[in-house]
Amino acid sequence: MTERFAKAPGDPYRYGVYLRPDPATCAAVTALTGQVRAQYGFVSAGAFPPHATLVGSQHITAPVDDIVAAVTRGIAGIAPFTVHNAGVRRQGVGMVLGVHHLADGTTPNPAFLALAEAVDRAVSPLVTPAPNPDPHTFDRATFEAHLSLVSHEMYVRPDLSEEMEEYVRGLPVPFPDAFPGDTVALYRTRSDDWSGRWWTTLTWEHLHTWRLREE
Repeated sequence: MTERFAKAPGDPYRYGVYLRPDPATCAAVTALTGQVRAQYGFVSAGAFPPHATLVGSQHITAPVDDIVAAVTRGIAGIAPFTVHNAGVRRQGVGMVLGVHHLADGTTPNPAFLALAEAVDRAVSPLVTPAPNPDPHTFDRATFEAHLSLVSHEMYVRPDLSEEMEEYVRGLPVPFPDAFPGDTVALYRTRSDDWSGRWWTTLTWEHLHTWRLREE
């Protein structure tokens, strides 16, 4: 399977379109993931730049200019919005800063959903199949915006779940309770083996930034 994967056109690259937080929140995410790495050696969340995924790990063989043009058209007219940070919470097996909801903590942020949906519509026609990893398809019902702090290693170290939560919650790292959702970025990621523990060899490259503007 790995041999077949290695010959897929466009490998070893994947593309992601992310919402970039404000600098203060980025600094907090970097500090938190850095502490997790320093104490436990977990690297998957910190292997990426701080971000909330809009679409991630897409196998695209089209030129970068085509991706930029498609997203530019797709998000045209989308205004910036306020992102509310609910703080450290569990999501799946990992730990995140929860940024999916409005200030009430229960209502999904409609502007966040609309942006992710628009990016997905723009990028989907450019995606080509690849053997691995599993496709990262957008589903409005299950999409939940977040900033990852502890991620894929928890699948192989579930015994650390409670200890990790206590540790992350105890880190004295401040962050804003809200920030402007106005910066969208395209990244290209690379791994030696997307079929395995890809985060151990992950590298990334920033390709393009869009700024959402009020009309």
